[in-house]
Amino acid sequence: MNRDQVFEFFRRLAEENPAPTTELESTNPYQLLVAVVLSAQATDASVNIATRPLFERVKTPQQMVALGEDRLRDAIKTIGLFNTKAKNVIALSQALIDQHGGEVPRTREELQALPGVGRKTANVVLNTAFGEETFAVDTHVFRVSNRTGLAPGKTVDEVEAKLEKIVPQPFRRDAHHWLILHGRYICKARLPECWRCPVIGLCRYKPKTPPPGERAKPSAARTARRASSAARTGKGRTGATPRAGRSRSRPSRLP
Repeated sequence: MNRDQVFEFFRRLAEENPAPTTELESTNPYQLLVAVVLSAQATDASVNIATRPLFERVKTPQQMVALGEDRLRDAIKTIGLFNTKAKNVIALSQALIDQHGGEVPRTREELQALPGVGRKTANVVLNTAFGEETFAVDTHVFRVSNRTGLAPGKTVDEVEAKLEKIVPQPFRRDAHHWLILHGRYICKARLPECWRCPVIGLCRYKPKTPPPGERAKPSAARTARRASSAARTGKGRTGATPRAGRSRSRPSRLP
């Protein structure tokens, strides 16, 4: 996409959703950090189910450490990889207490130094909690960026670098939320819902998915081909034409 097309791409997404944000529920930067760590290889919905009661009791790193790994593990046992995640959350909470006075740091380097925190998690926290113009590339952002031709790349780092380069103001702060939500609800992995996509005219994805009603009806040409194939198959299996391998007479039984 050229510069004008990229601008129009995000303008349309912004028109559809003027105030996008994460679907992970939290009340402060620490809870957000924990929720993002827990969301690895899990859905936001499943994380929210587990963290709603947890976050009523735990709002600070000190309270998380006091809760302890065993009780945290029990609280998040419905989330995938809960054993490892519980260990990381307790460890990062202790690191926040020891190294940052219980506060969530505001630099990517300091965030990534915490247990269980990678670049994507750091970018989400910097963007959502502190308003930084970062581009967290998850599976949805990676798919949408490549499928549409917005920011194609073979790795998440390549996609992030291209987004960093091409996304214009005033869309930079919310860009990754628009892309995540677009990939989650419209540009889906298995069957993108192209018929209701606001950026369909800008997208380079060729086999556009038609509306459900049109997909259910086979084309006339396809119906004719099926009928012709059925007719040929039936003709070839009539009784007048013996099947291969059945023309020989069977040997008689030995006396």
